[in-house]
Amino acid sequence: MRDFPSCFGENGVQVADSSSSNTSRTAQNLVTCVYQCRLRGRSCLITVTWSKNLMGQGLNVGIDDSTNQCLCKVDIKPWSFSKRKGSKSLEVDSSRIDIYWDLSSAKFGSGPEPLEGFYLAVVVDQEMVLLLGDLRKEAYKKTRATPVPSNAIFIAKREHIFGKKIYGTKAQFCDNGQIHDVAIECDMVGLNDPCLSIRIDSKMVMQVKRLRWKFRGNNTILVDGFPVEVFWDVHSWLFGSALGNAVFMFQTCLSAEKLWASQTLSDPNILPWSCSQKLRDSQLQSLSFSLILYAWKNE
Repeated sequence: MRDFPSCFGENGVQVADSSSSNTSRTAQNLVTCVYQCRLRGRSCLITVTWSKNLMGQGLNVGIDDSTNQCLCKVDIKPWSFSKRKGSKSLEVDSSRIDIYWDLSSAKFGSGPEPLEGFYLAVVVDQEMVLLLGDLRKEAYKKTRATPVPSNAIFIAKREHIFGKKIYGTKAQFCDNGQIHDVAIECDMVGLNDPCLSIRIDSKMVMQVKRLRWKFRGNNTILVDGFPVEVFWDVHSWLFGSALGNAVFMFQTCLSAEKLWASQTLSDPNILPWSCSQKLRDSQLQSLSFSLILYAWKNE
């Protein structure tokens, strides 16, 4: 799992250049979620990536250990009906890892991530390590895993969103907390001095004026009583090409700035950031959560 990039270096971030419109359009339908789990007593990160393109829905599951070593990776390519339900088994370090999924009745919204009617389970040596979805009884019946409380913690999410003026998503900023509507509003058309506004559940929580001078920055807001650090980089919106994207990060961890080590991207289509290393170095706790949004302008 190596596709969470550093966004706030000197040159900001550019996911696709102006000559690669197909790349940027494909990248919009992508949601990556990171969970901190225990695997045989050791800490690990499980990355689940949901994707959608012209070929259909896709799913990728990767597991990294505490040394940033990829233990296994399962890529379920855009599926036909036969791939909407199944399982894969792997042997890793004398352990058996089973990944089960059933999306045959899944309901989707506008994005690639299923909303209900599904399960995705990661089982290690007959122990349920990660279980996603609302079909929990069906998952335990299929996997025959030991029904012990899961220790998985949802710690990070990366999402591509797009719009003309308002960019919206949903986020849960603490474990078992309320799901909030997040809206980013920024109108660049015909304005000499555009303004950036961020709303949580329709309530204005942040506003950045004189955006041409403050195209990168950070501010702290309160959500559910917890401080949330908001980072933004809208340089490409203001000074880049028509296909440029803005980057936003919402981070509940006090050491959030450690996640944004400066680096120069040699290839704008590659996002070479080791999320496992960064998350481990920042010593994330149970209430820590990162939401990274790439905002693309609709034509």
